Amino acid sequence: MSPDEFDRLVTATFARIPARFRKRMKNIALVVEAEPSPRQLARGRVSRGSTLLGLYEGRPLTARSVFDSFTMPDRITIFQGPHERLARGPEHLARMVEDTVWHEVAHYFGMDEPRVRAAERRRR
Repeated sequence: MSPDEFDRLVTATFARIPARFRKRMKNIALVVEAEPSPRQLARGRVSRGSTLLGLYEGRPLTARSVFDSFTMPDRITIFQGPHERLARGPEHLARMVEDTVWHEVAHYFGMDEPRVRAAERRRR
């Protein structure tokens, strides 16, 4: 899949997140990169030999205050290469991207990893 096609897939996936969530998301950048950098792998606490599908970098909504204005945007990064290597076909790729976007958005809303995993099981 070309980078432009993958960008469109991520954008379309984000657009399907219900408006009640999207309208609360402020000052956040949704970015697509080919591969995670060594720094991103370390930030995501990825063990050696594993990979990273997405990464939320920022201050979760639940940890913010009124004094947090004028800050740099939070960032959700979706990595194309790992998705494509793990996908078994186009439909599986689309589902993986959807799961990853939801996962990172949940971190934005302040959910830690165990809560995100529990929410993923309920969503399926």
